[in-house]
Order: sequence, then structure tokens, then C-alpha cells
Amino acid sequence: MNYLEIKDIPPVSEFSLGCMNLPIDDPAETEKIIAFALESGINYFDTADFYQFGENEKVVGEILNKYRSRYNFTIGTKVGNEFDAAKKEKIAWNPTAPYIKSAVKDSLSRLGVDQIDLYQLHGGMIEDDKDETIQAFDELKQEGTIKAYGISSIRMNVIDYYQKHSSIATLMMQFNPIDNRPAEMLKDLDDSIRLLSRGPVMQGLLSDKSDEVLERKFKAGLLDYTHHELNQSVEGLAALNDDLTALSYRFLRAHHSVIVNGVSSFEQLKANLQSYNRIEDISQKSYEDIFNKIKPIKYGAHRL
Repeated sequence: MNYLEIKDIPPVSEFSLGCMNLPIDDPAETEKIIAFALESGINYFDTADFYQFGENEKVVGEILNKYRSRYNFTIGTKVGNEFDAAKKEKIAWNPTAPYIKSAVKDSLSRLGVDQIDLYQLHGGMIEDDKDETIQAFDELKQEGTIKAYGISSIRMNVIDYYQKHSSIATLMMQFNPIDNRPAEMLKDLDDSIRLLSRGPVMQGLLSDKSDEVLERKFKAGLLDYTHHELNQSVEGLAALNDDLTALSYRFLRAHHSVIVNGVSSFEQLKANLQSYNRIEDISQKSYEDIFNKIKPIKYGAHRL
């Protein structure tokens, strides 16, 4: 397992576990997944207060705390989506300082920790009072409630503001060879900010089930791709390497990214880790050839 530096927190595993789709209604299966992840060298677990309206943080926190004496690990969570846990519904987008400082207490309690390792803004609008949000995160960091903070956003104008006016440690975006929109802005991303890439297998499109997923989920195309273009791109990538998941991971390694891989089953995690361990078998030429097989796309809104 490779480990990547992130400012203000210990190095995290290049392959990390996204917790959103964990089967939290089955605690035994969820613990089996998390235990295997820890045994495999995974030490970063990414959740959010909004996932299952707080239940994800609670279940993940309870399980991880069982293993705290045996493993060192980092937990990232997110804030900004105000919700009613009892009604299981979102109330509003709320990046205000009073809400963030209230919500962090709830996350600390659900996770069963005294300090949050990585606290991320779960979105962000250009219309937000971003200076107020930044000040709230800075104050939480100064008082020791959080170690580091970042944002999870695909809005280029929002990202640019946080990069210039805050001390964010991380930026989370969906990124893979098919959804390659972040590529255009990475050249301008400060070296002190670590990219966290979610959705590395593009809802299963970059997996051994690509044909079935293409027809079931993407008959109308995806992003700027028509169905035909998407099919051509996937076929082209498969011609480079029949393990599309490993190819995507290789693509993300080249961008020095943490691969935040979500799973819903133990078998899925095992298979994904097998693909991760094949990264070294993919040559530099195969990586460079990826760009001849995909359609370069850009964000159409929220630009600078």
C-alpha cells in the first residue's frame, strides 16, 4: 500500500475507503469490510454527517473504535447539509459558522472521538459567505476540534476561492478516465492541496461489469458523452488493459490522488484491492494511451 502526505494529518493510504454505500443495516458485514480494509493497510475512512442522516458516522465510528488500539487510522467527515435525522430529510444547505460549530459537536459524538481528523465542506456555492465558513473552520482547527479541513466540490469558482483564501488541505472531486473534468484545473491546484478522488469506477462502468452497467445505467449517455461515444471510450480503454478498474486507479495515481473507493460488500472490496495491486503492471505508455481513448470534457457551469 502506498501512503500519501496530507498537511496537518498523518499520511493516508492511497487506496482509501469511501463509507457512503456501506451496508450499515448489516453491522456484521460492515465490520467485516472495515476490518479487512484495516488489515489490508487502508487507513483513511471517508464519511459524512449527511450519509443516512447521521447513521453512517455512528456505525463507522463504533466499528473503528473497536480497532483503535491495534491500528492507526484517519477519519474524514463532512458538513454543510442541514438535515432532520428523525424525519430523515434535508432541511437546507447551511455553510454558516453557527451551523458548522453546532454540527461538528454532533459528528464528534456520533464518531465517538474527541477530534476530527479531516473536516470537509460538503459542497459550496459562489453565493455563500465563504469568508465566514473559512473562519469557522480555522477557529475549529485553532481550538483543536479538527486537525485539518478541506472541501468536496466540483464548482471551479468555489474551489478557486478556497484555494486562494483558506488553508484547505484537501479537495474531493469525482475523477476517473471517463469523468475527467477535473483534469483541466489540476495544473493550477496548489501543491499543498491533496486531491481526493471519489467515484473511481464510475458507478461500475470501469469494472468487469462495464457492458451490463453501460446498458442499464447509461442508455442516454453520460455527461458530454453520447451512448455511442461512451461505448467507444470504454472499449478503447479495455483494449489497453482488461482490468478497467486497475486502469482507472493507475490514471489516478498519475495525478497523485487519494483513491476514495466506495464499496457496498466485502467481495467488492476484495476485488477492488486486487485491481489496486495490479497498478504496477500498467506501463507508462498504457497510461499515456488512455488519453487517446477518452473524450476530454470540461465543467460547463460554475467556471472562473
